[in-house]
Amino acid sequence: MSKTVKVRLAMMMALTVSVTGMANQTMHRTVEIDGVEIFYREAGSSNAPTILLLHGFPTSSHMFRNLMPALSDRFHLVAPDYPGFGNSEQPRMDEFDYTFDRLAEIVEKFTEALGLEKYSIYLMDYGAPVGYRLAAKHPERVDALIVQNGNAYDEGLLKFWDPIKEYWKERTPDNAEPLTGFITAEGVEWQYTHGVRNPETISPDNWNVDLRHLTRAGNPEIQLALFYSYGSNPPLYSEWQAYFREHQPPTLVVWGKNDFIFPAEGAHPYKRDLKNLGFHLLDTGHFALEEEGETIANHIRSFLGGNLSAGIGQP
Repeated sequence: MSKTVKVRLAMMMALTVSVTGMANQTMHRTVEIDGVEIFYREAGSSNAPTILLLHGFPTSSHMFRNLMPALSDRFHLVAPDYPGFGNSEQPRMDEFDYTFDRLAEIVEKFTEALGLEKYSIYLMDYGAPVGYRLAAKHPERVDALIVQNGNAYDEGLLKFWDPIKEYWKERTPDNAEPLTGFITAEGVEWQYTHGVRNPETISPDNWNVDLRHLTRAGNPEIQLALFYSYGSNPPLYSEWQAYFREHQPPTLVVWGKNDFIFPAEGAHPYKRDLKNLGFHLLDTGHFALEEEGETIANHIRSFLGGNLSAGIGQP
């Protein structure tokens, strides 16, 4: 091989690596949905199978910051922040209906604005009632489900939920008072560190980033509104379970088994309704990605690689 050919080949390889690296970078973007500026992270080629990443409480798309680059060589990943969370706009409560119905509507319009016609959904905590509304309404759009501490069964609402259930029964300041601890610095840190194997591995950046939006003027009231709206979710469980049984979406469960908020008792019932189920209980807490991110990424690669016939590995 001549020296000139070798040089040209080296330049072509360098260019390929550069372009691939750019495609795998996480981009930070915004789009306006119903007059609300929605922030989202996006990584991977739009020609690859899409995973819609739906975050929980009290976090944002920040929870997916490490998962996205770990999967972007094989998947197209999109992670929005809900209104009032993360870097998305926070409309006033008299301008926006902070309910799970409305959050699901925003996410639905978000997917349509980005032209996402087919996708798998990663559902975590609040992401479950948002994503299951979307999946039950448009089952034809859903390739697969990835469930990480996301509840769809009564068995998953145990002791943690007792004060919240009282708030559902009677929306009073006295019943709201015990819930305010969940949005303090100590309460948010506890959600990240409780049930983990080694709290020293959990970066304080997590709760510091969350507290940025939780301490915005008016945000505590928004969170209380969503605590109350969560009461609209259990009545829909039977509908979501019927969706599982009828449409049988391939479903990967990757669940932090030491989670006090959504304990493992909420994971096992998925076995009743879903035939194509990957089921993994992980020795960690609520935010399982913090300790088990690499494990979860590997499970996603293996499960979706075996269940999605088109486009896997084709950027």
